[in-house]
Amino acid sequence: MYIFGASGQGKVIASILKVLKVAELKGFIDDNPPSDAVFGLPVVHASAMNAVENQSLIIGIGNNANRKKVAERLNAHYFSVVHPSAAVCESAVLGSGTVVMPNAVINADTTIGKHCIINSGAVVEHDCTVADYVHISPNAALAGNIEIGEGSHVGLGAVVLPGVKIGKWATIGAGTVVLKDVPDYAVVVGNPGRIIKYTNAE
Repeated sequence: MYIFGASGQGKVIASILKVLKVAELKGFIDDNPPSDAVFGLPVVHASAMNAVENQSLIIGIGNNANRKKVAERLNAHYFSVVHPSAAVCESAVLGSGTVVMPNAVINADTTIGKHCIINSGAVVEHDCTVADYVHISPNAALAGNIEIGEGSHVGLGAVVLPGVKIGKWATIGAGTVVLKDVPDYAVVVGNPGRIIKYTNAE
């Protein structure tokens, strides 16, 4: 088992795997490996992927667009990681490569896509649909029946009200309160949330 990405996100995933004690983490893979080992484990340059192609892999990259690029370029067996302190309802569905951090909550009949990050203390309420490569930041809260498009990022402590639809590759700023639908590529900040610009983040 390897983690692609040897910086912050990769370290957090490594710490979760240590708590879970479900498999042996053999090391990290990185396009720009540090000179030193990480947590005492080797960091292999990405060019050596062929040597570890039969291993399970999870992508430890916080940037949604970069995480997508890595997932599409590698033919690997991806797995999901859920911290034991997280509360994930048995009717929730998690896509491959998704990470659920400590104290996160994912409630009934929610679907989380591939390679998502549900960060520490985040709440995803019932009947939400979260597409691939989304990042729900620490302490962000999604009320029920919310849809979030591919690659969008919900910032620290943001709140999204029930029934709202957020488009693909949108950015919701830290502390924002989202009261109405958000179009693709929009950047929304404030309380109430307002669009300040559009960006092609993909």
